[in-house]
Amino acid sequence: MATLRQLEYLVAIVEEGSFTRAAERLNVTQPGLSHQFQALEQEAGGLLVERLPRAVRLTSAGRAMLPHARAALAEAGRATTAARRATGAAGGELDIATLFTISIGILPAVLRIWGSRHPGVQVRLFEHRRAIEMAAAMAAGQADLAIGPPPEDWEGPVRTVGTEEFVVVTHADDPVARGQNGRVILNDLAARRWVHFTPDSGLAGFLDQACAAAGFQPRIAVRTEQGMSAANYAAAGLGPTLVPAEIIPPHFGGLLLLPDPPVRRTLTAYTRTSPDPIAAAFIDILANEALITPAHVRRRLGRGGS
Repeated sequence: MATLRQLEYLVAIVEEGSFTRAAERLNVTQPGLSHQFQALEQEAGGLLVERLPRAVRLTSAGRAMLPHARAALAEAGRATTAARRATGAAGGELDIATLFTISIGILPAVLRIWGSRHPGVQVRLFEHRRAIEMAAAMAAGQADLAIGPPPEDWEGPVRTVGTEEFVVVTHADDPVARGQNGRVILNDLAARRWVHFTPDSGLAGFLDQACAAAGFQPRIAVRTEQGMSAANYAAAGLGPTLVPAEIIPPHFGGLLLLPDPPVRRTLTAYTRTSPDPIAAAFIDILANEALITPAHVRRRLGRGGS
């Protein structure tokens, strides 16, 4: 059976592109590393990498093993951290996978509360563009917990922690706001050219779905990758856009309108197995004190209601 050390050698060889550099990184001799790696290849039943003159290249067997090797190493690290937490040996670390918009809009307040209560726990964030990519990384062992939309076909625990409310952003003098009482029917913007998102942004599909539900396909003025960039372009008059309300900073220069009917996204926290006490405590703060609710967003935008 492959050992964690051998799997560590595989990851280092691939990342460094060289047996020599991998040995230097791991502070072992190159013959010792090569010997253990050959044992790993024997266990795997074939070559894992091709030795090229100036690099190494994964074989099909190596490509199949590599993500599992990384997941095993990550899980081993978390096992040690969990044990140290339980024995009080250290504050430990908490690895969190999330989306860029959540990292910008929701997590700053949560992390401020978390830091005041758990100053000894170091938080490391892994930020993703799309929910499906984040779920795949989480399944591969990237983080202790993930925060985002409900993952499809997830076998581990999933807890709903709130609701993201989306707002239409446009320039401050947009006539669409006249007589609307802070709301807008998306179909009233069907003839507009929109500030859209690049295909690798998760917000691209979300905007398309919202417009499709309103009965139209958005025409595109410009595409950008980030939600806050889209909001700034919309405020400058390039066209309306649709973004999570929480990413908009105070005193923003553009006009914010609530779609009618509302456009919302459920937020969850999910783990591969039952969360340890540290992860569970973070999820509790996220669910109970982050105020990720439509009512909070309406109060923040000065709309009132629920």
